[in-house]
Amino acid sequence: MDIQNKVIVITGGGSGIGKAMAETFHREGARGIVVADINGAAAEAVAATVDGVAIRTDVSDEADVIRMVALAEARFGTIDLMCSNAGISGRDPDFNNATSASNEAWMRGWAVNVMAHLYAARAALPGMIARGGGYFLHTVSAAGLLSQPGSPAYAATKHAAVGFAEALAITHRNQNIRVSILCPQAVDTPLIRGASGSQSVDGVLSPEAVAESVVAGLAAEAFLILPHPQVMTYMQRKVGDYDRWIGGMARLRDKIAAPAG
Repeated sequence: MDIQNKVIVITGGGSGIGKAMAETFHREGARGIVVADINGAAAEAVAATVDGVAIRTDVSDEADVIRMVALAEARFGTIDLMCSNAGISGRDPDFNNATSASNEAWMRGWAVNVMAHLYAARAALPGMIARGGGYFLHTVSAAGLLSQPGSPAYAATKHAAVGFAEALAITHRNQNIRVSILCPQAVDTPLIRGASGSQSVDGVLSPEAVAESVVAGLAAEAFLILPHPQVMTYMQRKVGDYDRWIGGMARLRDKIAAPAG
């Protein structure tokens, strides 16, 4: 996909990766950008810098997502690219107990990290099919391909997000619907400070660098966009010898849990 002259909706667009994508897409010549965020003031601030439209949206509420899509289509007549980018993370209360997070934390993670992708696709897909094609970009995480020590709810919901994106891509490919998943490791955003084990031996990227990876990945129509290319090697090691990979991840987890000094 070439960003130029496209209409793009970005959830979680008020900060972090979403904000960087809005700014990058604007520079790339997007025709219209809708910045959606649960923080309405943040959405307004970003929209003002990209000649866009701000819509306060709670992506965990399907009615709110339907309203967002309807407003975007009413304003621009089409949605070419739906960036389902909003997400949440969180630390387990007990790093040494994989069951310690509350049911409420699990369900909130499920609502934002999984169901929000479904709601966005369900709302935008009919119009895309009627117009002969469209594109979904789902911001997931390398945690959806690998894991996240200290946050089983995050890792599990991100794995589920990968599974839904695969189904969306497979089911609707012959209708000219394309899907990409964005799976970075550590990115310098507020979200990274909400997750245990967010340290990355492969470095912390800026949101702007991630947004540039997105532009390249969309141009190639690649399903898997990896701003940290090392993730591909880790995936190959995981599927090549699962038991060895589990052992390595356990050692990494122990290293993260060990007190400094």
